[in-house]
Amino acid sequence: MDEAQIWWLLPLVLSLLIGVICPATGSLLITQRRILLANLMAHSVLPGLVIALAIGIDPTFGGLISGLLGALIAERLNQRFKGREESSMNTVLAGFTALGVLLVPLLQTRVDLETILFGDLLAANSIDLIRTLIATSALILLLLTRYQDLVFLGVDPDGAIAAKRPVTQIRFVAIIITALVIISAITAVGIILVIALLCAPVLMHVERSTSLKQLILKSAATGLALTSGGMTIAIAVDLPPGPVIGTLWLALLMAVKSKRQS
Repeated sequence: MDEAQIWWLLPLVLSLLIGVICPATGSLLITQRRILLANLMAHSVLPGLVIALAIGIDPTFGGLISGLLGALIAERLNQRFKGREESSMNTVLAGFTALGVLLVPLLQTRVDLETILFGDLLAANSIDLIRTLIATSALILLLLTRYQDLVFLGVDPDGAIAAKRPVTQIRFVAIIITALVIISAITAVGIILVIALLCAPVLMHVERSTSLKQLILKSAATGLALTSGGMTIAIAVDLPPGPVIGTLWLALLMAVKSKRQS
């Protein structure tokens, strides 16, 4: 088959993977009440992406380092401003976003900020797929090896610490995996919309799930369906996939909420 006839295959596969790993990661973050950290990291990767492009290295490394740095700074500030964590994290979020935008003219980097902010799934390449497969493998490995500890952290983090579980190590690994997932998802929906992929499917099922495993499976299945549906609609009507997928999430979440209230 002519490559021109299957140009949509790579973006579709990528969207399916992202549609699964984002809600699965979001399930861990929401049950551990750390979703704001993911939003911060989504914006903190911007300076690293710009610097990596400026010096000619894989943006994955720059984004990963920048995202982790933002998370570590936020954690230090949270310890300093107990009870006001949301304010300090939003300050870091805004600061890293501003720094990323500022670095574009300072480093004279040829960066399409619109693509970074809103994604361009149709321009995805094999490197994006490899990056996403690495993030997927890392997430699966974490779930297989540390599932009980992840449940413990979601239910009773203080109890997990008292039980001498490796809480710090697990959270650090989870932060790295979250950064990898976010960088992968930026290709599809960009920095602005990635938080919707992490949150929306989980919010639809969190109240009616009886276990973390059930929440992950339900959220991932919903993410898979909506992301593939959004991709199909975008191709059919010639619209950018990221905004289409984000709009579908909002519409479905509102529909589900209205149905449950009625």
